[in-house]
Amino acid sequence: MHLAEFDLPFDASLVAERPVEPRDQARLLVAPRSGGSLAHKKVTDLPGLLAPGDLLVVNDSRVLAARLSGRKRPGGGRVELLLVRPLGPDTWEALIKGRMKPGQVIDLDARTSVTVLAQGPAGCTVQFSSAQPASDVMSRLGQMPLPPYIKREPVEQDRTWYQTIFARPEGSIAAPTASLHFTEGLSAALRARGIGLAAVTLHVGPGTFRPVTADRIEDHVMYPERFEVSEATVEAIKRAKASGGRVVAVGTTVVRTLEASAAEAGQVRPMTGDTALFITPGYRFRVVDALMTNFHLPRTTLAMLVSAFVGLERLREVYAEAVREKYRFYSYGDAMLIL
Repeated sequence: MHLAEFDLPFDASLVAERPVEPRDQARLLVAPRSGGSLAHKKVTDLPGLLAPGDLLVVNDSRVLAARLSGRKRPGGGRVELLLVRPLGPDTWEALIKGRMKPGQVIDLDARTSVTVLAQGPAGCTVQFSSAQPASDVMSRLGQMPLPPYIKREPVEQDRTWYQTIFARPEGSIAAPTASLHFTEGLSAALRARGIGLAAVTLHVGPGTFRPVTADRIEDHVMYPERFEVSEATVEAIKRAKASGGRVVAVGTTVVRTLEASAAEAGQVRPMTGDTALFITPGYRFRVVDALMTNFHLPRTTLAMLVSAFVGLERLREVYAEAVREKYRFYSYGDAMLIL
């Protein structure tokens, strides 16, 4: 397929700069997977849109305050770094704007610096020089790594806004945004209706949001990302399937995690590993029965995954309706539910 086929309806004025509050008041566009009328709801309506015995699966990865600013030594030129993943106790893979030579020192403040050890096609390797571990440096100096289509600078509230209520193990450089809509009250309402909640972990890295530049999408290469599926989640999925319930993935990262951990016959297995699974139209889904997700950028791997699930023409209908009805787009925006 060609990249231009994923030019979905879009209006740049609809990009959300901040989330609605409370989170579960976001709008929810409900799209039957088999076709038919679209319905306009709110995320708070989710318990009534699902059935007892259904299982919602969320991504519990916690977003790192991984955006750091510093100045080159010597010269003082300003540099922005995005820490991607740890390679050792004080060594990280990082994305840095501009070309960096090995040995370049970047001062983050008067007591902390990083040194560029190497630059490769996927980013730089940097080493911290600090009495504090990198996690403490991020807590002290880091900002939340908001996506580039949010034009404002991060603010203190983003540390809460850009983190889901399910966030546990640290490791992501972007939020699993579909889960941002959940509140403790909504979770309680789902459980009260007999709808289960389970978690997987996928640490969102460059693989999720790396732009697709190849004209033929089959030529795009995904970067691997770390994931984990626990025994408890596997058992919850087995119980839901056995009772006729649906597995509802909350977000594209959950889809990729569940599908990557499934055997050919569809059984999900407890697993820890890396996945570079790239889901495009024609993919046969083995685990996921329904999908809740935000409105993604056109021409992205996320939009391609959703089109694989619902069909490209149907997805164009959904996006056209969302634009007409002025739904809010992207990370802090509204959501769709494909049943």
